[in-house]
Amino acid sequence: MGSSTSSMAAKFAFFPPKPPSYDVFVEEATGKMRLTDVQPRDDVDVLRLPTRRRNNVVAVYVRNPSASLTLLYSHGNAADIGQMYHIFTELSLHLGINIMGYDYSGYGRSSGKPSEQDTYADIEAAYKCLKEKYGVKEEDLILYGQSVGSGPTLELAIHLPNLRAVVLHSPILSGLRVIYAVKRTFWFDIYKNIDKVPHLNCPVLVIHGTEDDVVDLSHGKQLWELCKEKYEPLWLKGGNHCNLEIYPEYLRHLRKFISAVEKFPPPQVVPEQQPTKSSEFASKSTDHNGETSRAITDKWEKSRPSISLSEKGRYHSMDSNEKSRTSTNTDRRDKSRSLDGLGKARNSTDQTEKARNSFDRFSDMVRSVGLCNAHCLKQTAHEA
Repeated sequence: MGSSTSSMAAKFAFFPPKPPSYDVFVEEATGKMRLTDVQPRDDVDVLRLPTRRRNNVVAVYVRNPSASLTLLYSHGNAADIGQMYHIFTELSLHLGINIMGYDYSGYGRSSGKPSEQDTYADIEAAYKCLKEKYGVKEEDLILYGQSVGSGPTLELAIHLPNLRAVVLHSPILSGLRVIYAVKRTFWFDIYKNIDKVPHLNCPVLVIHGTEDDVVDLSHGKQLWELCKEKYEPLWLKGGNHCNLEIYPEYLRHLRKFISAVEKFPPPQVVPEQQPTKSSEFASKSTDHNGETSRAITDKWEKSRPSISLSEKGRYHSMDSNEKSRTSTNTDRRDKSRSLDGLGKARNSTDQTEKARNSFDRFSDMVRSVGLCNAHCLKQTAHEA
């Protein structure tokens, strides 16, 4: 049963770039590992991490000297860390955090073949490295999962009771639910995020594009509904599965979220009775939208005055303070605006232009990378 499940997972869930976008070499002058085709940096470490399933995965660790938090990034399908490298370094700079990104088994120059269980072992190896090599504490860690990466992210998250926060970027309810709108969880399904996200006791940010034709927006919205500690979600109007990073709201909202979690300690863990069947979570999903969720939303609302949620705390991507800072232009002019969270007030034309240029460089870089085959999940599913 386990073998057939793994085989099915590999057929429709994994689409590693072929050939890999990078190679790994040892720099003679320093003896340090480096990636090809990128400028070597003193603040970036390249690592090979052994996993419990006897693979070796390649990872990069980006330091920020002013960081108090570290983000562990699980990338999406049809990408590897060679393509993600510049995004990692830019996010570290703009968000003021350390970042570790890693390739799944069978991706990039990581050994082995991709499978659901291997991705779980891969993220465990990355987390172990953060703890043992870099001294990262659980309460100073944010897990970030993009698309397929939401699977290993949530699997690790449910085992870390003192985790600081989670970001889900275009996440999936489960592998099967990307293809079919099933109402229950089947044994052969993979990445059963719908059953795991209710266990999280830390704040969760969900980001999803309204025009995502690979993983429907309903996946992100339902996962957000199931969260205990909801942070104001970001539904990017017009965003698809692979271009959310080019929207100014993306970095602005992500920075606001990280600033919020920096100011407050991790939530206290409240023991809860574990269900006997994973499918019970799907049938009881509406239970998490009652008083507990509203109380948590209220707590974040009070602690972050800039966050404006509706009465039920649903589906508002921009707060009133953001709106008050805008001019008479419409909402869509945000695409040409500079980032709102790069650290300095914009009181002159020169400062505004510098910020705009910074965002433009980030946007152009994201566009040039080609992070995902927009039909990678659906095409391979049809082949199955």
